[in-house]
Amino acid sequence: MAETSQQELTEDQQKEAEQRSSVTVHVVHEAVRREGEEELKRSSSALAWSGLAAGLSMGFSAIAEGLIRSRLPDAPWRPLLTTMGYSAGFLLVVLGRQQLFTENTLTPMLPLFSNRDGATLRNVARLWVVVLAANMVGALVIAWVLAATGALPPEVKRALSDIARESSGLGFGVVLLRGVFAGWLIAMLVWMLPFAEGARFFVVLGMTWLIGLGGFSHVVAGAVEALYLAVSGAGTWEGAILGYIVPALIGNILGGVTLVAVINHAQVVS
Repeated sequence: MAETSQQELTEDQQKEAEQRSSVTVHVVHEAVRREGEEELKRSSSALAWSGLAAGLSMGFSAIAEGLIRSRLPDAPWRPLLTTMGYSAGFLLVVLGRQQLFTENTLTPMLPLFSNRDGATLRNVARLWVVVLAANMVGALVIAWVLAATGALPPEVKRALSDIARESSGLGFGVVLLRGVFAGWLIAMLVWMLPFAEGARFFVVLGMTWLIGLGGFSHVVAGAVEALYLAVSGAGTWEGAILGYIVPALIGNILGGVTLVAVINHAQVVS
């Protein structure tokens, strides 16, 4: 019956049916793998500048959250709107094609899983170190600007401090676990983007809004908030680095590499 139906279709109709079929996981894997190959070919200086831009851009997640929160009453529904602002920095980074560390828990890992050689491993390590360092420098710079200058009105600064305190002091284990979920969602976001086409804006908005609403720990977005507290004197440098950045980093790597990169690669090669 299926063969008869297929024979009744014209060649143009069969081509249209193929175009409307869902993209296979093998095609998605290959698209992400090729993008990873291109990223690994980039120079360290290009990665550093792009990573710095991403770190600075992520400051707009904190800014947008602070602006929205300062203008809303203290009500149970407030986080639903406030965390919409959390997506601002991610939209700038992803749509602007800037280098964010958590995206690289998936993209360059697929070439590594495919090649499994020392040269690719060294290249992945180089990319990770350069991008993470640049992201942190950018996060520190924007945190200092927000805390030490009059760039934001006092009421927005107070709102930003309140937001930052809510994500701080959770304990190493809690931040790490929440970091796993954030890394998982960001890696899945990267996995979906190649074929999101005109829906890219909404895919980024939806996934990152979920991270913000869930209070999941993203190492770069959260670093801006943690470093803001440290620079403003409302928190400590030890709390920012050891209490948030380190556990969030570990969690993001575990979530991105283990739950997405490894599993999605395994389903293709199995």
